[in-house]
Amino acid sequence: MSADLLIYLSIAAGVVGLLYTLWKSSWVSKQDPGTERMKRISVYIADGAMAFLKAEYRVLAVFVVVVAILLGVSADAKASSSLVAVSFIMGALCSTLAGFIGMRVATKANVRTTNAARTGLAPALEIAFAGGSVMGMGVVGLGVLGLSVLFLVYSSLWPADPHKVITVITGFSFGASSIALFARVGGGIYTKAADVGADLVGKVEAGIPEDHPLNPATIADNVGDNVGDVAGMGADLFESYVGSIIGTMVLGAVFLGSASFVQADTMLNGMAAVLLPLALAGVGIIMSILGTFFVRVKEGGDPQAALNKGEFGSSIVMIIASYFIINGLLPESWEFNGHQFSAMGVFWATIIGLVSGVLIGLITEYYTGLGKRPVVEIARQSLTGSATNIIAGLGVGMRSTALPIIVLAAAIIGAYTFGGLYGIAIAAVGMLSNTGIQLAVDAYGPISDNAGGIAEMSDLPKEVRARTDKLDAVGNTTAAIGKGFAIGSAALTALALFTAFMATTKIPSIDISKAKVMAGLFLGGMLPFLFSSMAMQAVGRAAMSMIQEVRRQFKDIPALKAALAVMHKNENKEYKDWSKEDQATFDAADGKAEYGKCVEISTKAAIREMVLPGLLAVIVPVVIGFSGGAEMLGGLLAGVTVTGVLMAIFQANAGGAWDNAKKMFEEGIEIDGQKYYKGSDPHKAAVVGDTVGDPFKDTSGPSLNILIKLMSVVSLVIAPLLI
Repeated sequence: MSADLLIYLSIAAGVVGLLYTLWKSSWVSKQDPGTERMKRISVYIADGAMAFLKAEYRVLAVFVVVVAILLGVSADAKASSSLVAVSFIMGALCSTLAGFIGMRVATKANVRTTNAARTGLAPALEIAFAGGSVMGMGVVGLGVLGLSVLFLVYSSLWPADPHKVITVITGFSFGASSIALFARVGGGIYTKAADVGADLVGKVEAGIPEDHPLNPATIADNVGDNVGDVAGMGADLFESYVGSIIGTMVLGAVFLGSASFVQADTMLNGMAAVLLPLALAGVGIIMSILGTFFVRVKEGGDPQAALNKGEFGSSIVMIIASYFIINGLLPESWEFNGHQFSAMGVFWATIIGLVSGVLIGLITEYYTGLGKRPVVEIARQSLTGSATNIIAGLGVGMRSTALPIIVLAAAIIGAYTFGGLYGIAIAAVGMLSNTGIQLAVDAYGPISDNAGGIAEMSDLPKEVRARTDKLDAVGNTTAAIGKGFAIGSAALTALALFTAFMATTKIPSIDISKAKVMAGLFLGGMLPFLFSSMAMQAVGRAAMSMIQEVRRQFKDIPALKAALAVMHKNENKEYKDWSKEDQATFDAADGKAEYGKCVEISTKAAIREMVLPGLLAVIVPVVIGFSGGAEMLGGLLAGVTVTGVLMAIFQANAGGAWDNAKKMFEEGIEIDGQKYYKGSDPHKAAVVGDTVGDPFKDTSGPSLNILIKLMSVVSLVIAPLLI
């Protein structure tokens, strides 16, 4: 097999992934969207989501053009030509397109999932997962296709200089990472501003559900689920995916200096270690697609078991395929810098990455899952008020960092033992090889959440909401596991990019006894705290505007005020048992809430507030690199990686645990022989804790994943200029 043929096969795998998204997208669109009221609510959500994306993309277009010009102007022979700028634009476009495709289908799948839930759980799961799979396969398809096409084109320009080819391709990861950070931060600010308004004013002050049609923030809240957990998560894993592949390709190119490797690798002219991550990613697309066919549930069955069957089934098949791919492409053994490497060693490093990702996900589920001991403890602490609830949540979040870090440390040592620095990089590829189905399961969550909101707003029978709640409960678990997976992959991907940076700048080691390196280490350790502060304060400012708007509408719109009064008057009765006068008063409020104003507030706040944190990640590495040199920049990357991973785990798990502690009260929880329900004082304390945790788990926490990777990518892009 020639190198060109392997690239063509990777291109074919990317095309297959995109064809799958086209097929599933078409299938979802053909499903019945339900009643006129359901359609109207769905249009509100879809229009709000698209309005946000258009506003975000207008700002990002300016950023992409400016950065591309700077890259093109600053490029010279050492920086491997202005084609770095072309790669940057391609990465940004692919990331943007992946988010757009996922958002479009998710906002179609939500109402169709609601309508399917009117007949049963099984058809609702099928539609929700199909919508999520479009996001998943779109991300991996565009990632593999974009990288493969660029590699093929650049290889034809410089057939005798693979190092230059790979250096130019690093711009693709830069573009993807830049879009991802803005999408995560902007989407997180949007969704949490809406969520806080819906929760604090709707639930606590007005005493109505966040998804109730009288709640003015409910449409913005449902839009936020899409922009944060569909487009944001998709962009996050897209840049992890391409970052791990590119980092491994850079390290693979190092082996081209080993005569024993090049001579043994006659099949691909020494390019096997460079092309291996692309081959694994291409096969991973096919395995992820196969895994989607395992996701089936019988009526009354467990949706979690169905999703697990797809994920684990895909993983097992991927492990088997990896064995044959790695042993088929790499030499049986070779020597480099006095160290012995083998194909089986690289295979074991790949398995270590995949297994560690699963373990981190399971640990995350333990610390954040409904009914799990840490969450029950937070619920218990809510009996004595908001302060003890918050203290307990912070404690759980901090404690939850220990096991994932131990798993990561063991994975790093194990992967290095079997494959050196290349082993660490290929472990990141192994962890992300099944990104297609992992992201499909993640995106299923917000679709199910939206489906429940539409059921509530459409006043559908209770059994419909019960089915969507069952799907949503599983979605909360998959979202928590997905965040853990994203954090684990971020750590290994950042380490792969970090080692690629060291290889490019020819730094053998980072000596922390040097003053500049130590200074860089401290500066890097500080950045995740500064970044988190920016994100949290942005949510706070946006939430204040949202709270004021929701309060204004409840106060100034007579129909809403009157409807709330009759709701409280009849709170222990079903609607059918109300008086005709009360029913008429309540019905008159339908459509009176000014949803559009809340959507506008969230959109403007998100676009305004996302710029500064995004620029921080791009500018700081450039300033430190050119003022302090490559070693100081290496210290900065080490500091931001360690602190960023710890902060991300802490914030994501604390926020997830607070959220599910609140949900336990809403479902009814028995503590010390007494039953507590929604509306009780402990529930109100849990709502406050959840409100604190929301920006933790959905804004600053997930964004830190991208911060550490983007800084590593920027450093890798400018590395040739620092030699």
